Formats: sequence, C-alpha cells, structure tokens
Amino acid sequence: MFPAFSLNRGEGCEVHEHAFWDLQTYLGLRERLAANEGARSFVHESTRERTPLGHAHRDHIRDLSIEQIRAMYRQAIRRLIDEVAETEKFFRAGIVAIDITEAAPFTGDRTGHEDEIIGTKEQTDEYAYQWATVQLVGNAVPLVLDARPVRKGESRLEIVEDLLDSAEELVHVDNVLMDREFDSQHVLEMISQRGHSYVVPKRMQTSEKAQAKRLLQRDQGRYETDRKLHLGKNEWHETTLIYRRKEDSEHDDHRQYSVFMTNRGSGHLTEYGYRWEIESGYRSIKRFMAATTSKNFGLRFFYFAFACLLYSIWRAVDLLVQAELTGEYEHSPVITADNTLTLLKKETGIG
Repeated sequence: MFPAFSLNRGEGCEVHEHAFWDLQTYLGLRERLAANEGARSFVHESTRERTPLGHAHRDHIRDLSIEQIRAMYRQAIRRLIDEVAETEKFFRAGIVAIDITEAAPFTGDRTGHEDEIIGTKEQTDEYAYQWATVQLVGNAVPLVLDARPVRKGESRLEIVEDLLDSAEELVHVDNVLMDREFDSQHVLEMISQRGHSYVVPKRMQTSEKAQAKRLLQRDQGRYETDRKLHLGKNEWHETTLIYRRKEDSEHDDHRQYSVFMTNRGSGHLTEYGYRWEIESGYRSIKRFMAATTSKNFGLRFFYFAFACLLYSIWRAVDLLVQAELTGEYEHSPVITADNTLTLLKKETGIG
C-alpha cells in the first residue's frame, strides 16, 4: 500500500522515501506523538541507517496538495481491496456510510484559516477542522474507501457526490446510510438517480412534530407515510417517512419518536443500525493520528488520511486472519490494532 504514496523530491536524496512512511506509521503506532519527538525516538527504533528529521518530514508532507493526497489514498485503498478480494469472504458490494467527523476544538488564532477551521457540527461557538469519509459497513470489512476535507461553503450535496464517485469506482454500492445533516432532498434525489437506496434520519420540522404527537396520543409505535419533497420548479423527490418510537426514551413527548426517510421501503430501516460502525471507526482512526499544532491544511488532512489507511489495513488484516483460521468472518475483530501494527512495523522496518 505504501508505494502508492510518493513525495515531491529530487533524485539523489540520502534518506530513502520509504523511511518517511515508516516514520508516519511509527507516529500512528503511538498515541498523540508529534513529528519532532517521534523522529528522535525513531532514530533508535528503526533498522534504517538514515531516517528523516521531524521538520524535514513535515516540510515534505506540506508540499503535497490535497488532490495529491487523495489520489494516493485512493490508489492505496484500491491495492488493499485487490489484496483482500482474493478471499471469498470479501465482497465488492455492500452498504456504505457517509459521515463527517471533526478534530478536537481549535483554540488558537484562526485568522487567515477561516475557510478551513470551521464551526463544529453541534452549532456551538467552537471551531474545528472537519473531515468527511465514505466507509463500508454492514457485513463487509469496514474499510474507509475515501476521505476528504470539509471547507466552509461546501454543500452536503457536493461532499456526498464526491465521496460516492470514489466509492463506486471501488465497490458496487447497494445502500447509502447518512446522518440527519445530509437529509436534503437534493442529496436524496442524487442518490436515487444513481440507482442506490438510502436510509437517512430526518430533522423534525413542525409537521413531523405534530404527527409524532398524534402517534403518542394513540400509543402507536410505528407509522409510515409517503412524502413528496420539492426540488424546485415543478420537480419533486418521492420518499417514505417512517416514524419509529424509541425504546426506553428519556422523553415523555414527541421526542420519543425518530423519523427516517428511505426510497426502498421499511425493510431497509434495520440496516441503519450499521451506521454506528463509522462512529466507532472514527475513534480508532483518531488514535492513529500523529499530533500537531500546525495550521497547515494539507498536513492536517494528510495525518487524518494516513490514519484512515492504518485503520483500513488493520481491518483488512483481521479479515484475512479470520478467513485463514476459521474460514468465516465475524465482524468483531479477533486481532487488535496493536497486533496488526506490530506486524506492520516488521514489514516496514520499524522496531
């Protein structure tokens, strides 16, 4: 996978390019380790004669554009998929989840970086970098198929189209799961036009709240209704709204209900439970991220993308190990990320 990554360096360099990826992997193996400190430790742990200095490592990564990083990531994931596709337990088809995650709140001066350090998803007065991903979920091995930064002014439609383009090049997409921030009728129409099904929770507006109150009065746990969403001019998107009462809700009013939208009937609603996998995946991914205080957007995104790659390698190796040992694939990993990355250390010359 790592040969898919390359730096913009001239010929005759004393430090081998693979040493940079070794160092980045080393940073990911240790929680919250920054490049300078990591480079000093890496000198003693690597079997290489020459290793990068921390500032040189950062400088080379800063020279990479967002487009270059994304192209290299997609190439690496394609190689990873080709590798795991040799086992019959991997299918080039399935359910994908699209979501946005954010870095820890940014507390410094963001002057000149307002388009990159944007508000948080929870509408607080805090700011953070945001990254969007598309990931396989469900019964498939949860690989991160693509990642991209989120900039101020970008629409959710642009983001979903971009990530679906990447996913469709790698696997056959059956169903798309998204959070309620993607409940725009234009996003749903685009997904339908591509021939995919979707399940998306809907933000409750006045009409949905009124319907939920009526259901509560009737003590009705589930309700379906067709809805036409206006696209503009005389065009509409047809969807189905499904009201579902939450078990053990802490509320005693209409908030006991969630509303979902789908274009393929209520049978797909059970698949929405797979979306939690992307949240648990984000927690692991962030553990693999090198630490930095830099405001360089490319560097920040590279650290996130490389962490997504390490996470995907872990889950792919787990699939291969399970298939070899038992001939089956259980979704819960049988080997830990530490085990996998220890093997990765040996492959890349670390340790």
